[in-house]
Amino acid sequence: MALLDGDEIVYVAQVPSKHSMRMFTEVGRRVLPHSTGVGKALLASFPAEEVRALLHRTGMPAATEKTITTPDGFIAALEDVRRQGYAIDDNEQEIGVRCLAVSVPDSPTAAAISISGPAGRVTEAATDKIVPVLQQVAAELSEALASQSPA
Repeated sequence: MALLDGDEIVYVAQVPSKHSMRMFTEVGRRVLPHSTGVGKALLASFPAEEVRALLHRTGMPAATEKTITTPDGFIAALEDVRRQGYAIDDNEQEIGVRCLAVSVPDSPTAAAISISGPAGRVTEAATDKIVPVLQQVAAELSEALASQSPA
């Protein structure tokens, strides 16, 4: 689970995979949003001018040769997120790692959840199975957060 904190993504919770080969993200780690699935999932609901302003402030350094490094390219990726209902980081943050992410609806603070793993396991075919589970968990998190909010 990740939140948008200022112009950065901060990971606030992580559950390790049972697989021996896995992606591990440290809680508290901060990254720029343009190269992450959670960043795309979070920013997809923002107006384009706000996204462009954020990208101007942070820059868009390449983490890999697959990283989106232009504002127009990132805005186009956000269009894909809105159309598909989920975000993909396909070797953009780290080579060999693929991530699927969805935003947590109606979260008091902009939040997203994701699943990351080796690109050989988090395949396009697996996406059809993983995304509905992510969306269900995001909906359940949204309900849990709503029930915790003061009335």
